[in-house]
This record gives sequence, structure tokens and C-alpha cells, in this order.
Amino acid sequence: MSHSNNDTLQEMMKNDSLSFSGIFVVSFVVLLAIALIAQILMWKWRPWLPGAEGEKSLIDGVRAAVYSFMSYLQ
Repeated sequence: MSHSNNDTLQEMMKNDSLSFSGIFVVSFVVLLAIALIAQILMWKWRPWLPGAEGEKSLIDGVRAAVYSFMSYLQ
């Protein structure tokens, strides 16, 4: 009986991991597109994205913003 519960728990954790990864990737792509458009237009985009203010590179700023966004979902 415990083997069945363990399998169910592992399946739930796998599904949660896939969901988190999917949300992360979609959020990263959307925020990266916003940052790239703003960068091309020479706008200051870092204050728009929470967590990106102190980052030097575009990718690090977007990654920090996505992690900040993801923390609000929990």
C-alpha cells in the first residue's frame, strides 16, 4: 500500500516540476521580449521588472525578474 502512495507522490512532484518549468519558460520568453523591445528603443526597462534593477546584463536582469515573479505565484 505504501508503494502505491509513494508512486502517487512522485508523480505529483513530477507534474509540479513540469508545471514550474513551463511557467518559468513562458515568463522568461515574455519578459525577455519586453526587455529586448525596450532595449532596442533605448528605454530604461530595468525599473519596470522587479528584481532586475541591480543586474548588469540583459539575461541576468530578465532571469532575476522571472524569479521575482515566480515567488509571487507560491
